[in-house]
Amino acid sequence: MTESKCCAGATRDGALAPAPAVLRSSRNTKGQLLLPGGSFTMGDHFDEGYPADGETPVHPVELAPFHIDTTAVTNSEFAKFIKDTGYLTDSERYGSSAVFHLAVAARRADVLNQLHSTPWWLTIRGADWKHPEGPLSSIGDKPNHPVTHVSWADAQAYAAWAGKRLPTEAEWEFAARGGLSGARYAWGNELTPRGHWRCNIWQGQFPAQNTEADGYLTTAPVKSYRPNGFGLYNTAGNVWEWCVDRFDPRYYQHSPVQNPQGPKEGESRVMRGGSFLCHDSYCNRYRVAARSSNTPDSASANVGFRCANDA
Repeated sequence: MTESKCCAGATRDGALAPAPAVLRSSRNTKGQLLLPGGSFTMGDHFDEGYPADGETPVHPVELAPFHIDTTAVTNSEFAKFIKDTGYLTDSERYGSSAVFHLAVAARRADVLNQLHSTPWWLTIRGADWKHPEGPLSSIGDKPNHPVTHVSWADAQAYAAWAGKRLPTEAEWEFAARGGLSGARYAWGNELTPRGHWRCNIWQGQFPAQNTEADGYLTTAPVKSYRPNGFGLYNTAGNVWEWCVDRFDPRYYQHSPVQNPQGPKEGESRVMRGGSFLCHDSYCNRYRVAARSSNTPDSASANVGFRCANDA
């Protein structure tokens, strides 16, 4: 398959000074499941991934027990963090963020530019976690939707405040598989078992027309669809989820068997799970083995996160 970045978050132009550090809270496992860890085979068992993503070789991994959130962090949870700390996200400090063209809620003057390589993304002034489609939108009716327009750095700050951490990529895949060995998706090998949608992705002709057969144009509430075998919700589609690891497409060729932590060097960070923009003709990264990446200050309307913890 040729590489596609149809549903990856937008990369920032320019740089900001680092946001002030958030003090780490004492360990907190509220909203998390304790997973037993153990052995599993990580990677693309069907050779369906993009070569540049490095989903192969399939390799054995052994994990210690760990905790992980059952859902992505919600708007209401993130709002508590902001109220408590006064933290400004990278999107707020930049003054803009990327919004999908069919979902924009902004005045024409606030549409700053169109990304040439992915023209369905528009840079919108005033788009941020509180205004996910632009300054004329609000999270007021979306308290249980996943927070978006959060960078990797923002996710790290939230996790520190919450007494948690971001999952490693290996922990994320183990948890997302829900106990299914070598499956294509978090629920099995068929995308729509018995004709039912099990995740929030794109239906129709990308990027111009979405039939919304799964019920949503953009994000869905975090407990939409059935949970996987471990009880985790929406580990496919909806929003990309940041992992703590740096990204290297060659990492699987030499990663350690026990508790891999990702490469020691590299600028980009791993994202997992795909998003509401994924479509099999352009970006079938809602498979459980699929990987993507972006720079740690990047954010967009389809990127969020969930947290983990040591056992």
